Amino acid sequence: MTFASRARYWLPLFPLLGLVGVTYWLNQQVQQDIAKPVGKRHDPDAIMENFSAVKMNQQGTPRFIINAKKMLHYPDDDSTELDAPHLTSLSVERPSIHISAQRGVVSSQGDEVFLYNNVKMVREADVNREQLTLLTEYLHAIPDRDLANTDHPVTITDAHNTTHAIGLEMDNKARTLKLLAQVRSEHAPTRK
Repeated sequence: MTFASRARYWLPLFPLLGLVGVTYWLNQQVQQDIAKPVGKRHDPDAIMENFSAVKMNQQGTPRFIINAKKMLHYPDDDSTELDAPHLTSLSVERPSIHISAQRGVVSSQGDEVFLYNNVKMVREADVNREQLTLLTEYLHAIPDRDLANTDHPVTITDAHNTTHAIGLEMDNKARTLKLLAQVRSEHAPTRK
């Protein structure tokens, strides 16, 4: 048997081998496209309008109230966004605190709240202290620990004082307010 006669038997297999090779190459290309990560989506899985929630203490009395014009929950990072949030911290031992903002984000564990744009915090007056109002563009609140802080400019006012600063740390349990930088204050004496 000569080479030419052997090649005649193998010749019909060449197109078939070519087809197998092309099919293998196409399969590899498709597998690479499937393996490429698709851009992470950040779509809400729950939307509520006129949202309101109350967290109780161990005695069953309200401890925190949170409400918002709109709430959106995102499953990819388990975060919650709030439109026009309003938080109220209630305590028998201390004056109530009300915080409002244009936008808020609640952490995945629900223990931290980040408030943005036109943030206003009002601590109600009690027998020992006057009402206190704080204005800033950003506030990080940890309601369970009665803590709040910011590294942004703040303006704090009460009946006789206006104080401006950059940054603050507030501990409502200890009743302390630490101003971090560039503090300047104006005092208006009481008229008699």
